[in-house]
Amino acid sequence: MTRVLLFGASGFIGGHVRAALAEDPRVGEVLTPGRAQHDLIAGDVDALTALLRRTAPDVIVSCVGALGGTATDLLEGNTLVAAKLLEAAAEAAPRARLVRMGSAGEYGVVAPGRSVHEDDALVPVGAYGVSHVAGTRLFTIADGLDAVTLRVFNPIGPGMSEETLLGRAAARIRAALRDGVDEIQLGPLGAYRDFVDVRDLASLVGTIVLAAHVPSRVYNAGSGRAVTAREAVALLAAEAGWTGTIREAGSGPSRSATVGWIRADISRARDELGWTPMRELELTIKDVWNAGERR
Repeated sequence: MTRVLLFGASGFIGGHVRAALAEDPRVGEVLTPGRAQHDLIAGDVDALTALLRRTAPDVIVSCVGALGGTATDLLEGNTLVAAKLLEAAAEAAPRARLVRMGSAGEYGVVAPGRSVHEDDALVPVGAYGVSHVAGTRLFTIADGLDAVTLRVFNPIGPGMSEETLLGRAAARIRAALRDGVDEIQLGPLGAYRDFVDVRDLASLVGTIVLAAHVPSRVYNAGSGRAVTAREAVALLAAEAGWTGTIREAGSGPSRSATVGWIRADISRARDELGWTPMRELELTIKDVWNAGERR
């Protein structure tokens, strides 16, 4: 039975990963140290090494990272976390498999209509992408360790935060319905994005956790489909039954504002691991809305 040490289980991605692992009978135990027990970002390597010695995991999964903040914040949350995991594992759990969440932001600007492959050039457009490129590179060159990075595209699903586009759109549509308002405002919605259901992402994590052998160090975690953010928000409004106007103003997040198109080539995960995403965007949008209604 596989013993998993999961960091970030209280977050959006980590929570779904925890649920997927807990449901799999091949997983014997899922340990989820909270920040009080060990903070991957603020904690030091010695404390992490001691934790790995105490828990003796077969697999270590990190769903911890930084989406925003200063360049220092991003490097600490994404690059240094990867470095700490590798250093501690080499000392205390050298046979454990390590799995971290990277980002589609590592690719940077992509030619419209093209799917990005794991071996494509990495030309990130800001500190966020740079911080993940560095973290992924550390995992890729880690000699003697079984280290895997998932380049996560745009994860969506039940429990999304209002810090995300669709989470924010759902909250504003819900408020508009409540208050009888016929207009909401969001940022620019013309960019094409690859929205992957977080439950499909969690399934890929589970596949890697339990695989006898993982052939590659990096896998794209996307849907293989690109739609505009505008189309995704329109699907959400239709699911809500709201027919008002969505006004676009301001600017998008700095980590991806200059990237007008992104779509994952997911053939490596399919061919090497037998994984394919199962949920269509329309179903995921429905579940996003219904989850908010239940809350």
